[in-house]
Amino acid sequence: MCGRYALYGPQSRLREQFGVEPADLEERYNISPSQDAPIVRCGADGERELIPARWGLLPSWVKEPGKHAQPINAKVETAGQKPMFRHAFKRSRVLVPASGFYEWVTVAGYKQPYFIRPVGGEALFGFGGLLEHWEGPTGSVLTFAVLTTAANELMRPIHDRMPLIIRPEDYAAWLDPGVTEAKIVLERVGDYPSAEIEAYPVGRAVGNPRAQGSGLVRPPSI
Repeated sequence: MCGRYALYGPQSRLREQFGVEPADLEERYNISPSQDAPIVRCGADGERELIPARWGLLPSWVKEPGKHAQPINAKVETAGQKPMFRHAFKRSRVLVPASGFYEWVTVAGYKQPYFIRPVGGEALFGFGGLLEHWEGPTGSVLTFAVLTTAANELMRPIHDRMPLIIRPEDYAAWLDPGVTEAKIVLERVGDYPSAEIEAYPVGRAVGNPRAQGSGLVRPPSI
């Protein structure tokens, strides 16, 4: 499960890690479902591009968006077979840049949020994502979902699922629209090592989708 994440810090990280040119992005400490967020895709010319898309996948074949589920997550193990996701899984895989993500654990009767990030907080995650382009009588919209996988050792005490994190050396293969077989795609991505991520508790303010600011990713005062 991944229902909230953050993207902040020097924009040079996007350039260096993803090979895209950031366009004066706003720091976001609480990206929530139905909001727009930057994603990386392979453009028509074969070059990577950073574009905005709305979080919550809306397949192109949907006739009435208001009556259709718009999932924010998809299990990587089954996305290649399910009608909701299989077209995007074959043809439109993307990367979702993130400084870290939030997950909640029930402690003493209340839900304690944790922030999970790369060790040291200097790098970014590249979540595996799926992109769809929906067109209707009132216009068009790009939407995305974050793929999830079984939790690694560090994440298991927090949740049994985690975002599918693509390693930088696998970005090109992941984004390649010429690779359409689910088996081949899955062979090119592996488990993300526990030693490369860290998790710590943060304040409960992140539960409000309108909350923003760097304080959301700081441990609560003792």
